[in-house]
Amino acid sequence: MNVSDYVWHRLSEWGLKRVYGYPGDGVGGLDVALEKAKDRMDYVQVRHEEMAAFMASAHAKFTGEVGLCYATSGPGAIHLLNGLYDAKMDHVPVVALVGQQARSAIGASYQQEVDLQTLFQGVTEYVALASVPEQVRHLIDRAVRIAHTKRAVTCVILPNDLQELDYKDPPLAHGATHTGVGYAGPAKLPDEASLRAAADVLNAGNKVAMLVGAGALQATDEVIEVAQRLQAGVAKALLGKAAVPDDLPFVTGSIGLLGTRPSWDLMKNCDTFLMVGSAFPYSEFLPKPGDARGVQIDIDGSRLSLRYPMEVNMVGDSATTLRALLPLLTQKKQSSWRRDIEQGMTDWWDTLKERAMNSAEPLNPQRVFWELSPRLPDNAIITADSGSVANWYARDLRIRRGMKASLSGGLASLGAGTPYALAGKMAYPDRTVIACMGDGAMQMNGLNVMITISKYWKRWSNPRLIVLVLNNRDLNQVTWEERIQLGSGKTESTQSIPDFPYHRYAELIGLKGIFVDNPDRVGAAWDEALAADRPVILEAYTDPNVPPLPPHITLKEAKNFVSMIPSEPELGSVLKNSAKELLTSVLPGKD
Repeated sequence: MNVSDYVWHRLSEWGLKRVYGYPGDGVGGLDVALEKAKDRMDYVQVRHEEMAAFMASAHAKFTGEVGLCYATSGPGAIHLLNGLYDAKMDHVPVVALVGQQARSAIGASYQQEVDLQTLFQGVTEYVALASVPEQVRHLIDRAVRIAHTKRAVTCVILPNDLQELDYKDPPLAHGATHTGVGYAGPAKLPDEASLRAAADVLNAGNKVAMLVGAGALQATDEVIEVAQRLQAGVAKALLGKAAVPDDLPFVTGSIGLLGTRPSWDLMKNCDTFLMVGSAFPYSEFLPKPGDARGVQIDIDGSRLSLRYPMEVNMVGDSATTLRALLPLLTQKKQSSWRRDIEQGMTDWWDTLKERAMNSAEPLNPQRVFWELSPRLPDNAIITADSGSVANWYARDLRIRRGMKASLSGGLASLGAGTPYALAGKMAYPDRTVIACMGDGAMQMNGLNVMITISKYWKRWSNPRLIVLVLNNRDLNQVTWEERIQLGSGKTESTQSIPDFPYHRYAELIGLKGIFVDNPDRVGAAWDEALAADRPVILEAYTDPNVPPLPPHITLKEAKNFVSMIPSEPELGSVLKNSAKELLTSVLPGKD
């Protein structure tokens, strides 16, 4: 084997089976070796290296495995950064392989020579440059092990001339190291004293609120059992949307700017707060410090008491820790606290339905999601992009047990929804995948990802991958942020984007396109998309001036809304739609 052959061989020994990447002369040896290794390493050719990194991040989120991507030197390596930062900020394991110019050229300002170790220093937990073949084994081993153990990004840099050399094991000599393959996670169970202290706090509470995040995705049963034992309500951070199903009456849905009114009420009225597997960033949506006693569980001790001053902090795996905690918890009786939570959710779902049924010009975006929700196939995988589309994804879609759902959380990067969807489909080709996209993200890179989808879809056992595009001709989330946070009307020069026939583009590349602009046709459009024999772009021509109302409107936000009126170019539509939404919130079920 040469070095390149060995790299793919060693990665497959670690259990990595798929790599997302794009070729180049900086990784020419890896390209050739990958062709020879295709029986054990599935290669997905992307259109842009940023998409490769997003796909590796999504692969890690959906499978729990280490994600893998690669790129050439210089420009290709630089392109990886946004997707790698997505993985870093959402704490998922990704290994990046990047090429470099020949070792003899490094330091000579050679073409495409970039200081890659410095470039990747900020995004990686471990980055190393290979200089001799005997070094490659431990670099690959350490990159995978560190990524897995620390749920972090790592990078190995391979100069292109080194890739062609014969591989050699390190010698049994001073100055060499001999690594091995094998995963081992961090300690998963807190000590007995911490568990008992946590139980004492939780047992003493009368109004318990839980917040669960991505760290609780594998702890669904345990979260439910603890919530039942404590008669708690359960709110979900956005990355934890699939942690517990929405058909449970005490689950209050998402929290934060994209969250629900019941989640706001849950946090503001509780006397005890249990946070599990989440680093939800917006402290203003949590209990006021001092109003609730706090307990937190997280696998990463550095994130304990980060958002709320907790009384008991426990480092541990969510499922393992909750299972150990359960025997120490006293079964609480049914109370008005729990009944109020459940009634609040019943009223909230009615409010969302009324909002979705409000008329708009031509189509209310909430209607698109409300019609999708009951049609979601079992075990569906749903992705969403950043922007106003994330509001409707967060609130209107009811996740059932067995589904997966994710987006770019900590980075909230525009353009992650379609590469996430493709990665989900590659990992689970038998599942139906639905990407929820805004037109801004679709124009940024989604159209290119559709080409990748057209390249690979015929290999899938279930061909259904639906890309919903809300075509509102506006960078909508930022427009509403200008109105509500800055007190300024829409700045058309920055916010208006071109109209584009997304459904016709799908047909151009051999996929199916569906267009809908009539609210009475939305359900039928979803039925057609879900019955298609190939991937679909479902283009919904929606009204940009339906406000994504926060769960709680502050006095400052109300004043800013009034302040923007003189400078708002679409004032009539904005006022009419806002009045409808606000009236529905106050008088749900009323015309």
